Amino acid sequence: MKLIQTVDAEGTVLCHDITQIIKGVTKDAVFRKGHVVTKEDIPVLLSVGKDQLYVWEKEEGMLHENEGARLLCELCESEHMVRSQVKEGKIELSAAMDGLFKVNNDGMRAVNGFGQMMVASRHGNFPVKKGDKLAGTRIIPLVIEEEKMEAARKKAMEATGGEPIFKLLPFSHKKVGIVTTGNEVFYGRIKDTFTPVIQEKLAEFDTEIIAHDTWNDDDRKVTASIEEMAGKGADIVICTGGMSVDPDDKTPLAIKNTGAKILSYGAPVLPGAMFLLAYLEVKGEEGSRTVTVMGLPGCVMYARRTIFDLILPRVMADDRISARELAGLGQGGLCLNCSSCTFPNCGFGKGY
Repeated sequence: MKLIQTVDAEGTVLCHDITQIIKGVTKDAVFRKGHVVTKEDIPVLLSVGKDQLYVWEKEEGMLHENEGARLLCELCESEHMVRSQVKEGKIELSAAMDGLFKVNNDGMRAVNGFGQMMVASRHGNFPVKKGDKLAGTRIIPLVIEEEKMEAARKKAMEATGGEPIFKLLPFSHKKVGIVTTGNEVFYGRIKDTFTPVIQEKLAEFDTEIIAHDTWNDDDRKVTASIEEMAGKGADIVICTGGMSVDPDDKTPLAIKNTGAKILSYGAPVLPGAMFLLAYLEVKGEEGSRTVTVMGLPGCVMYARRTIFDLILPRVMADDRISARELAGLGQGGLCLNCSSCTFPNCGFGKGY
């Protein structure tokens, strides 16, 4: 690549797109990379402010921005993603299906820490629809050292364990059991308004409710229901009510007595602090499988968005949650209860 005067550019090959910006009218390339400049093009180039031009002159060890962009995108892209055409060193990735978008933060930091290249994305651990934009990658200068791109590749691979920086996990069909607890509901003192909320949220995904039991505050009955539903093939068992520290609220004890491994009783999220997440191993003729057991606090019944909205998409994508990830929800874990809810296009649940 070399720099020449535009008036002397006839017959040369442009090594990058030339963009014309007219406010409110256009922002697009008037000439594309690889265009051979003609005599008639020179006045147009001057009119968009290009008194000098970079024209292509291959230099050993250097990559054009578009070549670098393709290498950068390869570090990020995985299956179920669609890659845009490269333009001015930039490539965008979009979802080829509905699913859970995953971001390896260490891998992103490794690339972005090099300078002269960048990766930007939407937040991970949230559901996306087919066609949604996921991320953009770009090489900043017109040319970049091939050695630098290789160093970035190695650093990113070390950070991700050889995996792509982004993944899109498909949602699975799930069989669900619901256990409603509470003397007030069991004895008909009040109407069950909790279960319809759960059913509505489950309907957003490919779910099948295979069982629904309602019990009083008897932990033994709740334990038995969870075990029975798991034995009948439930992938998820959701317990509603009985999650506080009141003497009558025994749902956490009931879940514990199934032998499930409790990841956390309590989450740094409001609404949803009394949330419980556990994993129950069930052995069958075809081997063992894991059933996700959730204890939902009462806020899920009346608040528009809660911890349940953050966890359910991950469960549906078979994305097992760690205690560290759950603890990381504290930053961004406060729902501001806006008068007009824009979730997930807000800070709630974004974590760090």
